[in-house]
Amino acid sequence: MTENLHLWVIPILPLIGAAINGLFGRRFSRQRVVTIALAASGAAFAMALWIATQFSSASAPYVTYLAPWIRAGNFQVDFSFYLDQLSFVMLLVVTGVGLLIHIYSIGYMWEEGGFYRFFSYLNLFMFFMLTLVLAKNYLLMFIGWEGVGLASYLLIGFWFTKDSAASAGKKAFITNRIGDFGFLIALFLLIKHFGSLDYTQVFEAVSKLPVEVNGIGLLTSIGLLLMVGAAGKSAQIPLYVWLPDAMEGPTPVSALIHAATMVTAGVYMVARSHVVFDRAPSALTVVAIIGTLTALFAATIGIAQTDIKKVLAYSTISQLGYMFMACGVAAYSAGIFHLMTHAFFKGLLFLAAGSVIHAVGGNQDMRYMGGLRKYIPWTFWTMTAGTFAIAGIPPLAGFFSKDEILWKAYGGSWVYWLIGLITAFLTSFYMFRLWFMTFFGEFKGNQAPSHEHDDSHGHGHGAPHESPMVMVIPLAILAFLSLTGGWIGGRLEHFLSPVFNDGLAEASEKIGETASKGTEHLLMGISIAVALLGWYIAFLLYRQRPELPARIAAGLGGMYKAVVNKYYIDELYAALFIKPLVDGSTAILWHTVDQGVIDNSVNDAADSTRHASDAVRHMQSGNVRSYAGWVAAGAAAVIAYMIWMGVR
Repeated sequence: MTENLHLWVIPILPLIGAAINGLFGRRFSRQRVVTIALAASGAAFAMALWIATQFSSASAPYVTYLAPWIRAGNFQVDFSFYLDQLSFVMLLVVTGVGLLIHIYSIGYMWEEGGFYRFFSYLNLFMFFMLTLVLAKNYLLMFIGWEGVGLASYLLIGFWFTKDSAASAGKKAFITNRIGDFGFLIALFLLIKHFGSLDYTQVFEAVSKLPVEVNGIGLLTSIGLLLMVGAAGKSAQIPLYVWLPDAMEGPTPVSALIHAATMVTAGVYMVARSHVVFDRAPSALTVVAIIGTLTALFAATIGIAQTDIKKVLAYSTISQLGYMFMACGVAAYSAGIFHLMTHAFFKGLLFLAAGSVIHAVGGNQDMRYMGGLRKYIPWTFWTMTAGTFAIAGIPPLAGFFSKDEILWKAYGGSWVYWLIGLITAFLTSFYMFRLWFMTFFGEFKGNQAPSHEHDDSHGHGHGAPHESPMVMVIPLAILAFLSLTGGWIGGRLEHFLSPVFNDGLAEASEKIGETASKGTEHLLMGISIAVALLGWYIAFLLYRQRPELPARIAAGLGGMYKAVVNKYYIDELYAALFIKPLVDGSTAILWHTVDQGVIDNSVNDAADSTRHASDAVRHMQSGNVRSYAGWVAAGAAAVIAYMIWMGVR
């Protein structure tokens, strides 16, 4: 159904804010920059709330046609925006959490240089993310997809004079291009075989095709290629390596892009394409396997990290794995439910971590924190809410969404459930480890070494101090949502059912065959038990027996060293791909492809053109008699040719 809801206004508002601050912000005061940025993001959220009052599940989806775009034979793409139950949830998450992070950033970035650039980039990111979730076709989604990649590059490398930040931005950009290559090929296949990229037309055509139960067919190929794109954007194995390094950006960036919004774009894209995946069970299985392995793999790395933001980064990768696990067993609503609750508690955890870093003068190493609960009580209590939520302690938000995923995963395969359960235990352990190391014991900040590469704000050393209220208020709101957001789980599944009708029916039927209500309650009890076990072991190691972790690490030897060094995956990629291809005198890509093929072809073409033009240039002498001679010679040649053809 088409309704005149003016959906296009929502992404345009932050684009206007980005343009004004980007073009003129250098001349503005910080107060004016903030006013423009908040007005843009706040107006987008207000517009989203107004649309929420007009939204009716019975009459959705709503379509806003803006303008024609591409016309090539029978293929056409329009600038159109689309609002159904799925994009409605994403719209509220992006605008709501985005606005809170804008507010938090006022206090966090106030003393930083490039203040206007930062808020311009934040607004620009919101424009592209809203374009991505409101797009009515894959091509417009891809524009938003690439745009959030650009904004992510700009924000990760915001402190561009710092080599580590600049390198992290490039790493994120290049790694995402690998995934985007798969996404593009999937779009080409859709154009070739269905003649359209419009959701309605593509899904209608796909729904008429049979399920590909044997081998790899067209839909399986498209699904696998879409998953390649999703793996890049949502940091799944093997393309996850960019996200931990992205912590070089300011902490509000980590909260907005790498917890609440951008990294969930891959999950949204898979859920949006569920009609394709439902008819490609092999591709769906790959989604489940990659998500499950990523969840466990990242969680094992998170247990040994000492940088507070790196712990949260690997936690984000792990939780994204949970979402893909849910999508892989056709429990799309459960995946979107966890996406929403994750935006609340992980956004909160990153912002609270920023408040901790702010309090201790820029240090990010948890080994030099401790005892902070008495210095920063607001940060402590809000981060406590986030920690208990992600650990899966009832009745907080993370418990409901994580338990829903584990229950649906059990219906898919007990193996998924078991790995998910182990991951839940590790999550609880490393989050309570972070909680105890940061807030309990004695403050060790005076022992901290210099932190020239940390997310520092120039606050200096001294006694830790609470953040200003402009930072505390968003923490309090997100803490409230982390406490209560899980209670809408059942209603959310019902709300999303028109979008995921087929997938939900198949998943429910599968679960009904393998488990009973009693089994569900048993599995829920086991989930709660492992969460509490994670808390107890962290309490034992980091409160009661703080000397034990060092002894255990020494006893594990090389295994512990491998985990601390993230299994040397970055070093492996450097040895296998970066050095042979682009680095050093033996670089294959650099010398053979770049210099030998690309550079030489361009240079040879330029040289050939220059020589040809030089030869022709000598014909232009400026002598009229010479020109007359050339005309006569040409005429003679034409006459001779005509006579010769006549003779033949």
